[in-house]
Amino acid sequence: MRPGAIALYEEALREQAATLVLRTTDGRALPLQVSRWCGPPDEADEELLRYCHGPVLDVGCGPGRLAAALTERGIPALGVDTSAVAVTLTRQAGAPALLRSVFDPLPGQGRWATILLADGNIGIGGQPALLLGRCAQLLAPGGRMLIEADPGEVDEQLTARLEHADGRRGAAFPWARMGAGALTRAAAQAGLHVTRQWWWAGRVFVCATPCPARGTLVSRRRPRAPAISRLGQLSPSP
Repeated sequence: MRPGAIALYEEALREQAATLVLRTTDGRALPLQVSRWCGPPDEADEELLRYCHGPVLDVGCGPGRLAAALTERGIPALGVDTSAVAVTLTRQAGAPALLRSVFDPLPGQGRWATILLADGNIGIGGQPALLLGRCAQLLAPGGRMLIEADPGEVDEQLTARLEHADGRRGAAFPWARMGAGALTRAAAQAGLHVTRQWWWAGRVFVCATPCPARGTLVSRRRPRAPAISRLGQLSPSP
């Protein structure tokens, strides 16, 4: 995402202010829950964290509440985000983080036991099947993706802008929204199988795993963890 598209988001993160909406080209205003993202894990977050096996890659980690909670519990986790402010906040919260797109080269490819796509991050890049396919490349054998879906039968790829309450708008960028049904279809396109979907405290979660190639055995070995303690020391430049 271009820097001009996320400037308002970074401002909101610094102020921990719930003043942003995602304004679609057809005029809809989709609220962004910045205050919740900047707070401690809530009940639904705790439900999601229960299913995280380390090492965990938190894609679009934002200010780092999930990555930090995992780190505090002794579960190796790394946040990845294209926002410099988000990466700084994640590190300040106690978790390592990289300033990078999920589509850029990332450490530990093929060794992540869990990949998180929470808080609507299935929309990253505007092409969910492409995003899921990229994340599948990062998973270890037997790994899982934990994805938050939209609470409804939603399936749309759109162009949107961030909009502040005072009327300021950022640059347009591609995004997507998906309910559990659409997400299941996108996962199949990416070679993934949805093993579970469930509601918790008004939010919808989906667990997906790579479909093993016919005739191959799925490894039962625990994936070797990337050196998380060193990852946080990597250069934050993209």
